[in-house]
Amino acid sequence: MLSSSERPQMVSPVSKATTEDLRKATGALEAQALVKQDLLPADQAQVLNEMAKYQVPQRSGDIVMIQSEHTGAIDVLSADLESADLLGDHRKVSPPLMAPPCIWTFAKVKEFKSKLGKEKNSRLVVKRGEVVTIRVPTHPEGKRVCWEFATDDYDIGFGVYFDWTPVTTTDITVQVSDSSDDEDEEEEEEEEIEEPVPAGDVERGSRSSLRGRYGEVMPVYRRDSHRDVQAGSHDYPGEGIYLLKFDNSYSLLRNKTLYFHIYYTS
Repeated sequence: MLSSSERPQMVSPVSKATTEDLRKATGALEAQALVKQDLLPADQAQVLNEMAKYQVPQRSGDIVMIQSEHTGAIDVLSADLESADLLGDHRKVSPPLMAPPCIWTFAKVKEFKSKLGKEKNSRLVVKRGEVVTIRVPTHPEGKRVCWEFATDDYDIGFGVYFDWTPVTTTDITVQVSDSSDDEDEEEEEEEEIEEPVPAGDVERGSRSSLRGRYGEVMPVYRRDSHRDVQAGSHDYPGEGIYLLKFDNSYSLLRNKTLYFHIYYTS
């Protein structure tokens, strides 16, 4: 026979009411924490606190009616509306998947560089440790962007991204930064956008730290542009700006002379 000290102890289950109280308190604390971190406006925090008093709908079609204690107005919360929607622009949004580009090479490097060396704005130097981004807006008369480039003596990193942003000009512009990280900081200063994606390696194909509004057409890889002309094209996925990145951030000693030709076709 078991003594009283050896007998199994019966633990009474936590009541449903206690569990519900804990859930409400947790929701309120989470909302307060978001306000302190400036991630959630105070008015939206008040809505979340109201929601914490009620059972959140779990299945499609379930609804909860929330009545204001001050005005008497009634709001209806549906399971089809994610609570994350209350965070507005702070919810992480992934850009649409991009179709792959067509890429090829051709061997007439000397002829290509000789021709472009005589043309204006077709030659530039990417200094050691730098990243040059050529911004190419979609053109209303075009359906596809095309690129060709070569370098003197050494390879260079190259990748293409797409910025889903309204086009206000068809001018092609060039942006120079010390590295991919510096470039991202400059873009973040211009406007607040989504969280960064972890940066990659030019040797193995960079994922870049460009934010969520950017679609990846092709990651940054080192290309043998000193041996063959690198060429490619991509069909417009919609309105926006192509970001053609020439990455020399991995080179500590050598500048790279770049010859490039960018155009659109219909």
